[in-house]
Amino acid sequence: MPAQRLKVFVTRRLPDAVETRMKELFDVTLRDPDVPMTREELSEAMRNADVIVPTIRDHIDAAMLAQAGDRLKLIANYGAGVDHIDVASARQRGILVSNTPGVLTEDTADMVMALILATIRRIPEGLALMASGEWQGWSPTALLGGRLGGRRLGILGMGQIGQAVARRARAFGLQIHYHNRKRLRPEIEDQYEATYWESLDQMVARMDIISVNCPHTPATFHLLNARRLKLLKPTALIVNTSRGEVIDENALTRGLRAGEIGGAGLDVFEHGHQINPRLRELPNVVLLPHMGSATIEGRIEMGEKVIINIKTFQDGHRPPDQVVPGML
Repeated sequence: MPAQRLKVFVTRRLPDAVETRMKELFDVTLRDPDVPMTREELSEAMRNADVIVPTIRDHIDAAMLAQAGDRLKLIANYGAGVDHIDVASARQRGILVSNTPGVLTEDTADMVMALILATIRRIPEGLALMASGEWQGWSPTALLGGRLGGRRLGILGMGQIGQAVARRARAFGLQIHYHNRKRLRPEIEDQYEATYWESLDQMVARMDIISVNCPHTPATFHLLNARRLKLLKPTALIVNTSRGEVIDENALTRGLRAGEIGGAGLDVFEHGHQINPRLRELPNVVLLPHMGSATIEGRIEMGEKVIINIKTFQDGHRPPDQVVPGML
C-alpha cells in the first residue's frame, strides 16, 4: 500500500511545469491569485501542512514557528537566501529548512553586468528620451557615459555569483578586485587575475565599480554604511543584486544626491518593495524590481530543487539542500 502523500502548501504561484509536477507527487495546495499572504494566512497554512514552500516575501520568525503546532516538518524554501526564516528556531522545534542554492548564479551574474552597462552608459536616460518623442538626432556630446575597459571592479563577496561576475567582467576588460571573508586559493585568483583586499575600506576607496554579491547576515547588515560610502570616489558606481540590507539605503541616497557617488544600479532594496522615493528622482540611478533571478530556466530549476528536497524528505532521507544554522 503506498505511503500517504505529504500535504504541501505553496505560498505563491510557481511556473506551470513546477506546479504540475507537485500535483503529481504531493497533496499540494496552490495559491491563486498570486499575492503575498498575510501573517495570519501564513500561520494557518503552517498549522495544517507537513511542508510549506515559502518565498522571500514570507517572513517566518520564532513567534510564528511557536504557533505552527506539531504537523509542520519541513520548510522547503523557494530560493537560495533564507534570511527571512528563523532557521535556528525551526531547528529547535524539529523543523527542517531547505533552499535552492546554485541555481541562479549565472542569471544573477548576467543581471550584474546589465546593471553596470545600463548605469555607466546611461541606457535608461536614452530609453526615456526615445519614449518621450523629443530626440532631435545624434549629437557628439549627448548622453556621454563611460567606457568599461580598464576600470576597477570591486566584488564584495567572491562566492559562486561573485566569481561568475568576475568571468563576465574580464571579458569587458575590467580589472578584478575582491573582498571576501576568506581569501580564495591562488589558482582561483590566477584564473580571474583577481586582487584580494583584506581591508574593505581600502578596496572601496580605490574602485570604479562596486558589485555587492554577499548574503545578508548580521555581519553584513549595512556593511556599506555611511562611513564606507564616503570613501568611494565621486565617480564610482555601486551595483547591488544581492540583498538590500547590505547597503545603508538612506546614506546611499544622500551620497548620490550630493554628487559624492557617481551612480547606482539596484535590483534589491533595504526595505523590500518600499523604496526610498528620492532614489526614483535621480537620473544616475537604475532601479529594477528584483529581476536578478527572473528567467524561465532559473525559476523552473528552483522549483525542481524544491521538489527534490520534498521528495527526498518524504522518502525518509535528509533533504540534499538542508540549511543548517550558521552555514550561510
